[in-house]
Amino acid sequence: MKSLKIIKISQILLIFLYLSLSLEANNTLSIKKDDEKIRVFIGETKKLLVTQNIREGFRPYLHPIHGSNGIGILTQYSPGHHKHQTGLYWGLTRVNGRDYFHNPGSKYWRKKSANVLKRADGRVEWSTSYEMLDDKGASMMTETQSWLMELTSDGNITLDLEWIGHANAEITISKYNYGGLFLRMPWKRNIEAETFNSKGDQNQTGEGKSAYWVDIGMEISGLDDMGRIVILDHPSNDGFPNLWRIDGQFGVGPACARRDDLKIEQGKSKIFKHRLVVYSGKHDKAFVEKQWRNWKNHQKDQPR
Repeated sequence: MKSLKIIKISQILLIFLYLSLSLEANNTLSIKKDDEKIRVFIGETKKLLVTQNIREGFRPYLHPIHGSNGIGILTQYSPGHHKHQTGLYWGLTRVNGRDYFHNPGSKYWRKKSANVLKRADGRVEWSTSYEMLDDKGASMMTETQSWLMELTSDGNITLDLEWIGHANAEITISKYNYGGLFLRMPWKRNIEAETFNSKGDQNQTGEGKSAYWVDIGMEISGLDDMGRIVILDHPSNDGFPNLWRIDGQFGVGPACARRDDLKIEQGKSKIFKHRLVVYSGKHDKAFVEKQWRNWKNHQKDQPR
């Protein structure tokens, strides 16, 4: 009798172990790099989650970003209403008079490097480095983006960004209503779309307002619920809590020079940190607040 009980318990443990390993395998992230793209996949089926574009002579950007199950595309590349907007990207609008927000091409950007970093904790990490060119083609600034991506236990995606702008000349980033990290989701007329910020402002009432975070929700083809991306601002960032751009087509981003000019001495660097959380459903303020509090208090989890 005891032998039968032991066998049954062993069988149950084996089934549990098998299911646990299967779940882990299905939620495992993998990363692959070629000359023009860095791609992040999930599980044994290798569903694509995120693509980092790293072309020569073109501003780096993330597109497409999919939902955490690989279904639905939450970013948009070069829509007719804003041709210069390229998914999720960093673009400053007035750097010593040069406009890197509206000009993503080779007269403004030169690729320096792109690398994938090995990790053993289930997360994936990569970095890009591009030179921001002056009107003579010389490097005025070098911008480095370090990204750390995780699929959380509740099935959401987090993307941590550390942006470093190194001044190769005396730099003035002039006051402007937008510029910095920016997200273009696939808006079109007559679809459902909304934003909420940490202060309670909804939709375009949040334009030009300061906030710790903004949650953008939009009707996404292939998803039953709204696809959502939250952008979090960090207390260490200049201007925190930053003023935000929310345009008429729900393009969103913290505007790092909206209050005043930013200056960087030659040879010095400026650092900005942001986290993005990809989830779905109705806006969940308690969930977003928890995400922001946990992230801002755990600097050891930033990209290396």
